[in-house]
Amino acid sequence: MTMAPGDAVPGGGLYDVLAKVAPGTPLRDGLERILRGRTGALIVLGWDRQVEQVVNGGFVLDVEYSAARLRELTKMDGAIVLDADTLKITRAAVQLMPDPTLPTEETGTRHRTADRVARQTHRPVISVSKSMNIIAIYVDGRRHVLEDSAGILSRANQALATLERYRARLDEVSGSLSALEIENLATVRDVAVVAQRSEMVRRIRREIDSYVVELGTEGRLLALQLADLVAGVDTDRVLLVRDYLVPAANRKKRGVERALEELDSLSEVDLLDLVTVAHTFGFPDTTDALEGPANPRGFRLLARVPRLPDVIVDRIVGHFGSLQRLLAASADDLLQVEGVGDARARSVRDGVSRLAEASILDRFG
Repeated sequence: MTMAPGDAVPGGGLYDVLAKVAPGTPLRDGLERILRGRTGALIVLGWDRQVEQVVNGGFVLDVEYSAARLRELTKMDGAIVLDADTLKITRAAVQLMPDPTLPTEETGTRHRTADRVARQTHRPVISVSKSMNIIAIYVDGRRHVLEDSAGILSRANQALATLERYRARLDEVSGSLSALEIENLATVRDVAVVAQRSEMVRRIRREIDSYVVELGTEGRLLALQLADLVAGVDTDRVLLVRDYLVPAANRKKRGVERALEELDSLSEVDLLDLVTVAHTFGFPDTTDALEGPANPRGFRLLARVPRLPDVIVDRIVGHFGSLQRLLAASADDLLQVEGVGDARARSVRDGVSRLAEASILDRFG
């Protein structure tokens, strides 16, 4: 079973453990030496009272970690215990004696022991298989097998190509929504489609994030490409919710945060259902509701006006209440907003007008 990125354990979740064994790290160097030497190994990451309870025999080292030392110590029978930061080799040649009644789906002796120790101590355990020539990480009952960099890069590049297509589609539907907002023609369906596409992009990004971590120093170029592709997605997602969250839902404590959490927690199946997506905004849970009007407050549009502080955006939206009233406002009307002087009123008025024209031209161009 593959671990989920968010798993939290004392020795670290998936990202933390993968970062420690990524190509280019001292621990990965040691593990690869073990693979080449075909001796196999059991390595526990972290020493505490729970680990001490499953350890028997061996000897205390407490010496600085090095790949060469790790490789040499695996020539002896028994497991090795490192500190949680993998800076020291704490114990060597120890016998691991976890609770034999703990459930495990593993068959090999080494892998069964690693799985049970991880379950019992809640510490990551690395098993290097002599016969299968693989490195497996066990975290709290879950298993992740390390791949070579070439295989990870291949899958990462496929995911990156998929992300490019989804980001292009997100930009397309987001631009269409902006134009419909200007014309006061936006529907709940249009909002739900943008939210849906935004979540899809974010989920593909999370998958590629794990590849970046697992690749270590070899994933730097991938990380740069990923950052470029997802730039602004999280910010736009928040603005979308602030624009369209139904007032009744918005009055609740942490309304925007709750809606964002609900979007994030949607299953893959639920994310394909626009009714379910729209319901996270507080819209009725019916198919007919998708064709109803959706009235934005103006956060998305004002965020694109240059040099406009967030506090002023909040005041403008609070004063006018809807995008249509904002579009109809004159510079004099904007002067009524606290903190908006003559220069800023003209700047906002001109900026909103240019953005409105650009959105319509983009739609019909």
